[in-house]
Amino acid sequence: MNHPVTQNDFALLREKAGLSIEDAASILCRSSRMIRRYETRGTGGTIAPQLVIETLQRFVIERCHDENNYEGAFRFVDLFAGIGGLRIPFEEDLGGQCVFTSEWDRFARDTYAANFPESKDHIFAGDIRPFADMPERIPKHDVLLAGFPCQPFSIAGVSKKNSLGKPHGFMCDTQGTLFYDIAKIISYHRPPAFLLENVKNLKRHDGGRTFATIMHVLENELKYEVHTRVINSDSWVPQKRERIFIVGFSKPSSFNFDDIVTPASAAPTLGVILENDVSEKYTLTDKLWNYLQKYKKKHQKAGNGFGYSLFGKDDVARTLSARYYKDGSEILIEQKGKRPRRLIPRECARLMGFDKLGESKFDIPVSDTQAYRQFGNAVVVPVVRAVADLMKPHLEEAMAARDNLPLQRQLRLAPPHG
Repeated sequence: MNHPVTQNDFALLREKAGLSIEDAASILCRSSRMIRRYETRGTGGTIAPQLVIETLQRFVIERCHDENNYEGAFRFVDLFAGIGGLRIPFEEDLGGQCVFTSEWDRFARDTYAANFPESKDHIFAGDIRPFADMPERIPKHDVLLAGFPCQPFSIAGVSKKNSLGKPHGFMCDTQGTLFYDIAKIISYHRPPAFLLENVKNLKRHDGGRTFATIMHVLENELKYEVHTRVINSDSWVPQKRERIFIVGFSKPSSFNFDDIVTPASAAPTLGVILENDVSEKYTLTDKLWNYLQKYKKKHQKAGNGFGYSLFGKDDVARTLSARYYKDGSEILIEQKGKRPRRLIPRECARLMGFDKLGESKFDIPVSDTQAYRQFGNAVVVPVVRAVADLMKPHLEEAMAARDNLPLQRQLRLAPPHG
């Protein structure tokens, strides 16, 4: 007969599983209040049913097994995951295993879960901050991926503190920002490599002080070799979208962004992503089309460039933004003999590279409004794929240096894409 698990044992099991009370409630199909009652000592506590205990025990066993099983795949975490644009190349092309995901937006979580159903097998956190406060709850990993939001920091910048001879560190420089949470996780786990992504404007944000602080933390405090590059997506997809990529390695490497491989073929145009038969609901109404024309004319007289942008099948679009759901004005598609139309969500999936050109495989389980927001906030997948392929040999070297093993005994990564 098994020894009964006490209320205190339940709390210990939950901690070993790396679960918050909310995570445990979700996995065990119980309320957070009931989980707390399972852990309450003395009067008012509730003994957890044996089935619940066994489920939690299996979760602990699987987690311990996963953390010690390095056969066949490297491990990565997907932070501020959105709908999984950073994950796809590291999983599908490099053969990695995602062991932890975080994403705040509940609709993005729906899309992510629909396309990565195996995410139910590991912790899928909403708020990353409790895990950053207790980073031991995040499984061991080899690569950290994060498309983190850009936030202002609370001080005037590292350079100013240096000039004043004052102490500095990410504990004070970035506290209260989401980058601070990433820094804490990197500091605790020391992954061999990381890839961070953000808007191009990160370098100019707050007069350059935000970027200076980030680089100071990564290079001088966390002691990583760091490489950065702003990359335009128009070599891969018919969209001008510039994003900054920040690659870090725990050991010196020969990584160089100048070695990135761009497609040999001519840059694609919108004709390769557009549908031939589109519902009339995506055609602008008379009222909206008249408004956009008047709005553009007014700003043209004032010398401003504000207004709509109209594109044909031989063009390359502007950047798709999260506000696209409002009026679609930044990318309107010409229609012969009628008013222009918005892109449909499926075309947005292709424009962002979640679907390959001409395909319709990526699951879009949310409303058009949410889909536009999600794709507008996403990364361009083929660009990430090119960065991941460039990182691959250097990741192998970093992991070999970490484990002090010959390269031939390291994890096998999938062959380069293409």
